[in-house]
Amino acid sequence: MHALITTREGGVSSGKFASLNLSMRVGDDPRCVARNRAILRACLPDEPAWVKQVHGTAVIDATRATPDAEADGVVTQSPGPVCAVMTADCLPVFLSDRAGTSVGIAHAGWRGLAAGIVENVVQAMGVPSRDIIAYIGPGIGARRYEVAEDVRKAFVDKDPAAARSFAPRQDGKYLVDLYGLARQRLAAAGVAGIYGGGFCTASEERFFSFRRDETTGRMASLIWLEED
Repeated sequence: MHALITTREGGVSSGKFASLNLSMRVGDDPRCVARNRAILRACLPDEPAWVKQVHGTAVIDATRATPDAEADGVVTQSPGPVCAVMTADCLPVFLSDRAGTSVGIAHAGWRGLAAGIVENVVQAMGVPSRDIIAYIGPGIGARRYEVAEDVRKAFVDKDPAAARSFAPRQDGKYLVDLYGLARQRLAAAGVAGIYGGGFCTASEERFFSFRRDETTGRMASLIWLEED
């Protein structure tokens, strides 16, 4: 099994998209995005299984993925295909069984997390959840992610223990620990080995951040199985 996370460095895009923007959907010059994707492709065994992310809960097999397929999770049990999601504050959640026979990845913003994208990817992997390990890639940190009551309610109504991931502010808003919520959902799904969660995209300039910059590029997180 191999995994890779890009940063914003190493590409050809300019301005707010500088420099390794990999999304065709954010207003960047398509020719620059194509060149950026070619730079990434040179590091991979196959073209990434790009999908149209909609903050939902659909999961697709990497062998059937297309750029217009709406999905926020990608899985594969076949060597070669590259599962991919793009982010700029949302969490990329990498998943693999310990034997290296099944991998998956989830695009997990608050909507997807609350609705069950992590659980759906775990289920779609087709292996016992106790055999799965997870790594949570770079996303917005708890000191920078302010949300309203509707976000808190979406989690706490399903699991009162989620309340500990929300720190109230004087204006009726909350600072939310998205990493903590992801860990809770993974644990509830039966995943015992949970790692990562040590970066903040909004605080570190090497990452794209929608919350910080609004108009910005997207990074890619990718996972795949080795060919024999």
